[in-house]
Amino acid sequence: MSELDAGELLPSDRMQTQALEGDVTQIHRGHRYAEAGDTFAIDGTTFEVTDVRERTLGELTDEDAQAEGMDDLDGYRRMLERAHENFEWDDDSEVVLHRFERR
Repeated sequence: MSELDAGELLPSDRMQTQALEGDVTQIHRGHRYAEAGDTFAIDGTTFEVTDVRERTLGELTDEDAQAEGMDDLDGYRRMLERAHENFEWDDDSEVVLHRFERR
């Protein structure tokens, strides 16, 4: 169990604010940035990572997109395309789910 820098797991101020507001409860990243039980703090509020596991982009659902602050999976795809140069959605691409909750 370690204490993480919130910016390592949630790379934008927008996502950190949405986590504080309860609108973001997970993030998928290209690599593992945490382990279950790790904690991080945003503006004095502590969060605990509750689940970390490998998935593929093809496994993501509208519910996953909503837990990441997006309206639906199509919006999530468009956001990834804007955020990452030369990004192409491939259902077989591996990602790592990091789910967290306020402690």
